[in-house]
Amino acid sequence: MPLSEGDPAPEFDLPASGGGRIALSALAGHKVVLYFYPKDDTSGCTLEAQDFNRLLPAFTEADVKVVGLSPDPVKSHDKFCGKYGLAFPLASDEDKGVLAAYGVWVEKSMYGRTYMGVERTTVLVDRAGRIARIWPKVKVAGHAEAVLEAARALP
Repeated sequence: MPLSEGDPAPEFDLPASGGGRIALSALAGHKVVLYFYPKDDTSGCTLEAQDFNRLLPAFTEADVKVVGLSPDPVKSHDKFCGKYGLAFPLASDEDKGVLAAYGVWVEKSMYGRTYMGVERTTVLVDRAGRIARIWPKVKVAGHAEAVLEAARALP
């Protein structure tokens, strides 16, 4: 059953860039942006990461934590963060359990071939750990700005 606004956000505890771990429960009391993306250092994913990074001071001012999640390993995340100066954590979900829990590990199709992959999606979690907003099938241009505006509107 897909997640809906108002549902509790599924808990996770994953290895993250920088050698640490990131757990949703550790972010309790903050607003949290979870953005799910397909692959480190690809064109759309790089633009999306750069947009969130560029707006990070505004997210921080609004008491919003930004976390990127993909199935890439931590080593790839570290290289991606270093290459683009990303100042927020990227969580590694290599077994895809969290991606599945959030409903973003889906069957995709390209050039007549079907495969499993991440559907670019962003989830805004409120201070109480509930899903405040979901953006499915994200188009990158202007997206980080729209997420920031929605996050600022949350108490």
